[in-house]
Amino acid sequence: MYADQTSDIKQFAQIIKDIKFTMLTTIDPADGSLHGRPMTLQETEFDGILWFFAARSSEVVKQIQKNTNVNLSFSHPKQSSFISAQGNAIVTLDRDKEKELWNPGYKAWFPKGLSDPDLCLIKVNVLSADYWESTDSNLVKFFNFAKSMVTGKNNFEYFGKYEHFSLN
Repeated sequence: MYADQTSDIKQFAQIIKDIKFTMLTTIDPADGSLHGRPMTLQETEFDGILWFFAARSSEVVKQIQKNTNVNLSFSHPKQSSFISAQGNAIVTLDRDKEKELWNPGYKAWFPKGLSDPDLCLIKVNVLSADYWESTDSNLVKFFNFAKSMVTGKNNFEYFGKYEHFSLN
């Protein structure tokens, strides 16, 4: 792992640390359409990998088994920050990892807990991410938007900071 990659992983981890949910988008192998659904981020230190509990019988699992390319969308509205991450996912039956990540609240989805035969993990290796952040107040953002509309000049610098991270 090179220095920039380590730095990008740390920055990505810092950005998502307070975000509890993400939209996980997969590709339907039947027609190539995209399908997104909210997933709960596991409370673990980010090292380039994100983990999610899922049902082995679910569409998300079936889609990942056919095409491992996924996208994760994150939003932190209070900070006006947004991130779109690309990665590869696999479905795993790692019982030790399930025990490590398990939260009793997950019984709402898996009534038999860790012994639920439908329980599995989705492991996403995050490859890269695009990040947008605006530190301006909503009033300043609105003014800059209106200025772009009136002048016909779409100067995206008005709308905040953009970064691209290479994580793998």
